[in-house]
Amino acid sequence: MKKLIGLFLLGLLLSCKTDTTTKESIVLWEPYNDSAQVAANADHDISRMRYKLIQSKVLDKNAIFLPLYDEVVKMKEEEYEALKPLILEQDIFSIRNSIEQDKLTYEQLVLFYLYRIYKYELNNETTLNTVIALNEEVVSAARKLDEQKREGRLPDVRHPIFGMPILLKDNINTAGMKTTAGSIALMNNEVDDSFIVERLKENGALILGKVNLSEWAYFLCSGCPVGYSAVGGQTLNPYGRRIFETGGSSSGSGTSIAANYAVAAVGTETSGSILSPSSQNSVVGLKPTIGILSRSGIVPISSTLDTPGPMTKNVLDNAILLSAMKGYDAADSKSVKEEYPGILSAGLNPEPLKTLKLGAMTTLIERDSIYRETIEELKQAGVEIIEFTPPEVKMDGFLSILNVDMRNDLPAYLNSYSNPESVKISSISDAVDFNNKDSSIRIPYGQALFEGILADSTTVEGLEEIKSNLEKSGRLFFDTAMDKYNLDAILSINNYHAGYAAVAKYPALTVPMGYKESGEPISLTFIGKQFSEAHLLRMAKAFEDKFQKRKMPRGYN
Repeated sequence: MKKLIGLFLLGLLLSCKTDTTTKESIVLWEPYNDSAQVAANADHDISRMRYKLIQSKVLDKNAIFLPLYDEVVKMKEEEYEALKPLILEQDIFSIRNSIEQDKLTYEQLVLFYLYRIYKYELNNETTLNTVIALNEEVVSAARKLDEQKREGRLPDVRHPIFGMPILLKDNINTAGMKTTAGSIALMNNEVDDSFIVERLKENGALILGKVNLSEWAYFLCSGCPVGYSAVGGQTLNPYGRRIFETGGSSSGSGTSIAANYAVAAVGTETSGSILSPSSQNSVVGLKPTIGILSRSGIVPISSTLDTPGPMTKNVLDNAILLSAMKGYDAADSKSVKEEYPGILSAGLNPEPLKTLKLGAMTTLIERDSIYRETIEELKQAGVEIIEFTPPEVKMDGFLSILNVDMRNDLPAYLNSYSNPESVKISSISDAVDFNNKDSSIRIPYGQALFEGILADSTTVEGLEEIKSNLEKSGRLFFDTAMDKYNLDAILSINNYHAGYAAVAKYPALTVPMGYKESGEPISLTFIGKQFSEAHLLRMAKAFEDKFQKRKMPRGYN
């Protein structure tokens, strides 16, 4: 019966009815019974994909989708189909050109993405459980831009991100929407804009909504599914729902962009949380050098290693989104004042492949056929490839950095941004106690990592020594070959070497490389030295232009 109700509601949405009876009938939506799907995954080859649940037990989809329902149903299926060539898989400059040529309005752009979100996310057969909040003002904001355009009142100089709908990982503070980090403890966490959201708005971006993530940025449970949160449920991969992992922790950022739910999304990474979901969902993801982007107003794991970053369908958009978020933030001790020019233009200026010297790891050449084939393709395109075996380095103490930092950084975040009247926790200890009061709903996979935070006895002096040793190890891992052969970058796969890049504080950019025989995406990751973002983007743009590996997920075209 519940499945029939879900299909009935989708039919109502696509039939464009807007009368009061129709609107009220949507309130009847109920979470579907996911027991059959859970049972079907009980023997999955990947143990952490043997889900205990898929649909959130606490999220009310009516609360998300009803406020904009009347706006969305104004778009008919014929208009949606007609807009596809102008928007679907198009880069930002192409979309902007369509707007400037009056082929497309800002309102149509926003409604197109909302239509896709409603079309797929309200259907229990296609939902990715990825969009968990929508900006109720986004359509009216787009309409105002159209009015200003008609009246000639738009700014003469506009950042390329101007008017582009953006989705945000739900650990990034955003006014008008709760910031939950996927935790029920933060479901009432009403906050002002984080620094990077302020920058996006200053540059004219339209914040479309918030997306699901691995709860507490995948630093809660051990061996649990990536992309799961108590608030949003289990995020699913559009290339294979319940078949392939979404990657984490920025799972919603990856899945939503793979499915073309927005122009771009913002994720965050401590170690692999942008690279992993980007590669698993065949999108471009950049983990920048710490300090390029502010972390103020973002629910933390580690002030040592955390950074936000852009996740997009192509390299050009990645450079644009990174540029739109940049800016010095005095409240973030790691924020840099230097401009590091060339980022915005990087997506338009690919490096000639014949000028590049890139390092390929022999261990990856031996173990992965797609990586091996890609290396050969690069050689044939004129790239000088240096094959090398990275040195063995110790990574002892990595977990202690995360433990001690989060034990200190989370209370600092809560004290600075959260209202104690609506958020009842102020520490990790409080969060553990809160979760234990209703473990089946709040922590169905346990909270082993949170408990590990409380048990970690690393001293302040010991932590500083760990940080110093790990930074040296991470840099030795990459620099041995980079310095010896004067390499432009090291080539890795997905998030395979994200931990080394994290402790080295080196940027990493992952780009679609192809698909396994099963259809699962796989990506090529460029890793460079600090503040080499522009160079990485230019190299990745050259690779993308030459090989064009990304394909849309079937069923979401």
